[in-house]
Amino acid sequence: MPDAALLEVDGLAAGYGASAILQGIDLHVAAGETVAVLGSNGVGKTTLNKVLSGILRPRAGSIRFNGRSLEHAAPSKIVEMGLVHVPEGRRIFPDMSVDENLVLGSYRRAKANRAANRERVMAIFPRLAERCRQPAGTLSGGEQQMLAIGRGLMAEPRFLILDEPSLGLSPLLVEEMFMLIRRLGAEGLTILLVEQNVVQSLALAAHAHVLENGRIVLSGKGEELMSDPRLQKSYLGM
Repeated sequence: MPDAALLEVDGLAAGYGASAILQGIDLHVAAGETVAVLGSNGVGKTTLNKVLSGILRPRAGSIRFNGRSLEHAAPSKIVEMGLVHVPEGRRIFPDMSVDENLVLGSYRRAKANRAANRERVMAIFPRLAERCRQPAGTLSGGEQQMLAIGRGLMAEPRFLILDEPSLGLSPLLVEEMFMLIRRLGAEGLTILLVEQNVVQSLALAAHAHVLENGRIVLSGKGEELMSDPRLQKSYLGM
């Protein structure tokens, strides 16, 4: 466990109805660290994100963020604390403009710095600046993903969960997306990267965890897991 853990998850269990999805998850993320959670569809990655962001209540275990318990915290309170979730599928508001989507990102946190944060987002994503008055639903898939991340950054997150940010993007845009994530991490933002893209995620993550059937089956430094024969056989076809 890192000495300065910003997020501490111990013995986490969660599910839906009679279905048990997560079983005994232990996960610790240090401040300023990028940690990857890897796994194929249906292994529990999205469920983990929902629990961390307060959308789904855990059945057992503990979650502490910056020393405070999150098990019973409302999603709005979790955002106010600085834990921001960029969900899979972007979830933008298609009939609202790019600008209006960004403004909503600061609804619960960082209102006072809205103008400065908007300028920062536009500097990171120049294409959004070119389309600021355009309805978000008319953007390309890559631009919508930029908007989703930019909306998350508007809240000045201390901890950013990125759920499948490369999903559905072209190879070139995938490369751009991972370069952006690396840049945000280099600036000191704490990131939980939840992805199916194993190779690129391991290349930038300080630590990584492989999720299978609701359990973490492999953990280690990103560069070490890349050469782990179990991961190579299961995910890389080697």
